[in-house]
Amino acid sequence: MNNIYLDYAATTPVRKEILEAYKKLLDISYANSDSIHALGSEAGKYLTAARKQIANLLNVKEKEIVFTSGSTEANNLVIKGVAMAYKGRGKHIITTSIEHPSLLDSCKWLEENLDFEVTYLPVNKEGKIELDDLKKAIREDTILVSIMAVNNELGSINDIYKLSKYVKENSIAMFHTDATQAMGKENIDYSYVDLYNFSGHKIYSLKGSGVLVKKEKVRIVPLISGGQQEFNLRGGTSNYHNHVMCSKALRIGLENHQKEYRHVKEINKYLITKLNETFDDLIINSPMDASPYILNFAFKNKRGEVIVNALSNAGIYISSKSACSSYSKDYSKSVYAVTRDEFTSKNSLRVSFSYLTSKEEIDIFVKELKRIHDELKG
Repeated sequence: MNNIYLDYAATTPVRKEILEAYKKLLDISYANSDSIHALGSEAGKYLTAARKQIANLLNVKEKEIVFTSGSTEANNLVIKGVAMAYKGRGKHIITTSIEHPSLLDSCKWLEENLDFEVTYLPVNKEGKIELDDLKKAIREDTILVSIMAVNNELGSINDIYKLSKYVKENSIAMFHTDATQAMGKENIDYSYVDLYNFSGHKIYSLKGSGVLVKKEKVRIVPLISGGQQEFNLRGGTSNYHNHVMCSKALRIGLENHQKEYRHVKEINKYLITKLNETFDDLIINSPMDASPYILNFAFKNKRGEVIVNALSNAGIYISSKSACSSYSKDYSKSVYAVTRDEFTSKNSLRVSFSYLTSKEEIDIFVKELKRIHDELKG
């Protein structure tokens, strides 16, 4: 029985160093980090140190680091919180048609409940936002533009620097980017970005921790009341153990970025070559210059869900689409935006890689995929 994991875009295993440090921290520190007694103060110091380290790594101010439970919460906080804070300026938001469900659903909530107007930008054949489309969509009452850095299904990379620079120089709108699939993987310039976020469990840390970088000047109405935590933006006892580990994982990831990136790029290229050599009815949906950490493809007449389940039975784990929408029977909006083909968008396969992925694993994956492919009827 195989045990090959190729779904790193959904979540990652915890690095050994992180797990060891987490166990140690649990043993020596367990108090509420907001308690005023000595144990609470000691816990608070760990949280402060984690915030300071992330701020230094990202070259921002400590007060601009807001800890969350992950990117789903951060996307909700940004979209709803910024909308409510700046609704006096306008009620128009711009985003894209291929954002994460947590962001798209937040926009839909604003449309249905608070009468906001949302413009959903299309993508080109490479899964990217065109600057001209953004220029046409910007209005005087636009208060927020949100465009993801790296698409979680296709791996397409948006030019966040160029897009955010235009917004900041030509409008009053805030610019946000969901950097969940980019952090520690792609070199993105956030100079003109007002808000961006990522999740710890995507960078080999623990689930339940994430970071929102919010520039000091930006106002947000909090969604969770009941405490002064995170600069009054998020009430609730701090999950500081996980936040400390998120900080450590980010440091390790950035230190090893170049080496791990080269390895993943080689693995991605190797798989594409093997797939093209093995199958003549395969369509690669990811653009040529996509992030090497994600590869999306489909067969012309094979059901993606059936293939995913058959591979799982063989001990090989991939996705048919984003984990946060995997139970939806609907098509992949990201793949459809690129292919304009309903069958392909309903049956696409996503393979995602890590520094842990080996060529031997890829060989076994392609062999099993070939066996399953040949056994399936069109």
